[in-house]
Amino acid sequence: MGRLFVVTLEGKIYSCKHCKTHISLCEDIVSKSFHCRHGKAYLFSKVVNVTIGEIEERMMMTGMHAVCDIFCVGCGSILGWKYETAHEKNQKYKEGKSVLERFKIIGPDESRYWVGRETHIGGSDADDV
Repeated sequence: MGRLFVVTLEGKIYSCKHCKTHISLCEDIVSKSFHCRHGKAYLFSKVVNVTIGEIEERMMMTGMHAVCDIFCVGCGSILGWKYETAHEKNQKYKEGKSVLERFKIIGPDESRYWVGRETHIGGSDADDV
């Protein structure tokens, strides 16, 4: 295995909750109205320090999408997914963007998102953007 180079971000940073590897900046958030099986999720225009899994077709709440899971390079934890292709015309804005599950990242103020008992365990995608 080769040498691992990790990008260090400056500013309001979102990090992996397990190893605190920097993942994205607050200014890269496109939407905070996404949902996943653990609750809230945010759509980011840019993420760093992640590896990408295999592309697969998934039926989301907003239709069929080609997505791939994204993993932290520091610890290998799954953090969310990246939209490769959206099949619906009104969903094309998601292409190339990544969704980070709020449950799996630490916010800029070191805040963590806790899963409540009322959290819906089901599909993943945005309800409204």
